[in-house]
Amino acid sequence: MRENRDAYSRVWLRPRILRDVTHVAFNTTMLGSASSLPIYATATALGKLGNPKDGLGEVHITQACAQTGTIQMLPTLASCSFDQMVDAAVPGQPLWMQLYVNKDRAITRKIVQHAENRGVSGLFITVDAPQLGRREKDMRQKFAEEEHGSSVQKQAGDKVESNQGAARAISSFIDPGLSWADLDWFKSITKMPICLKGVQCWEDAVLAAEAGCAAIVLSNHGGRQLDLARSGIDVLAEVMPELRKRGLDKKMEVYIDGGVRRAADVIKAVAMGAKGVGIGRPFIYAYSCYGTEGLVHAINILKDEFTMDMRLLGATTIEEITPEMVDTALLSRRGTGAQRDALFEQNYEALSGVGQGLGGRARL
Repeated sequence: MRENRDAYSRVWLRPRILRDVTHVAFNTTMLGSASSLPIYATATALGKLGNPKDGLGEVHITQACAQTGTIQMLPTLASCSFDQMVDAAVPGQPLWMQLYVNKDRAITRKIVQHAENRGVSGLFITVDAPQLGRREKDMRQKFAEEEHGSSVQKQAGDKVESNQGAARAISSFIDPGLSWADLDWFKSITKMPICLKGVQCWEDAVLAAEAGCAAIVLSNHGGRQLDLARSGIDVLAEVMPELRKRGLDKKMEVYIDGGVRRAADVIKAVAMGAKGVGIGRPFIYAYSCYGTEGLVHAINILKDEFTMDMRLLGATTIEEITPEMVDTALLSRRGTGAQRDALFEQNYEALSGVGQGLGGRARL
């Protein structure tokens, strides 16, 4: 998770000068839908955990995206119902859906077709979680089904146990047998564009393009799955040359997520070939603390940064943000958090020991 953030500090900008940047526009399209900027609110589970007393949860994201002209990816495991989120949208508001594939394909079919009937315009199948990673902080918490577990209960049925962490409850229904062969089945049950969320190497990106996927998300699941899996921006650097080499870069859109905190991060990704960038944790913080208004403010901060950064970079449109505007020479010099990052350290509480006399070490 730390590396997701650190990776962006190793990509440097190469501004162009003496260009007329009086008028700057950063609107774009993603999967054919208009967006006021190249970001979307990526799917994160159980949003009400950030503010258990709040009754809206992910509905805040729906409302904020409507007000700011951005796209929301609806999570399978939201803390409110799918229909609550869709009902909160305004007419014509673009919505995508993230899907954990259930072992019971009848349940999966029902979810997918209901989403299509409600007007969802993109299906993002999570492919980096045949089981969930060992989330030790999460395991110390108890899963309160009556408060947050309705979406999990619908997926897992009676298998959900209230005395386990949310991650393990979620894991109980995910299909570890999901494979490339299943893509034809998804195409047979929906007309929504099929996209894969969690691609982590160029070989699988090529396979996705050859299989006819409309888009992929390069992601290590927010750093919460396989330890030391590379960041999305790192994978992007190897994926785009391979897609271009095979003439596949125009046949499939490429997105990334993980570690994005500033508009400059998004600009770096766009310059390297990404169509857009998903933002998760910052938006959770915004609406958990300040509701819809807080999330609107967060998105407007990004818009202000886009105007400033694009002027200083010498680009007036998204199309003018080109690969020559970034220096990625240091990107492959990965570390394990050697750099100090005050933003990270202030917002992430490290796993600490339980009881007395442990010297900060976790008791296992």
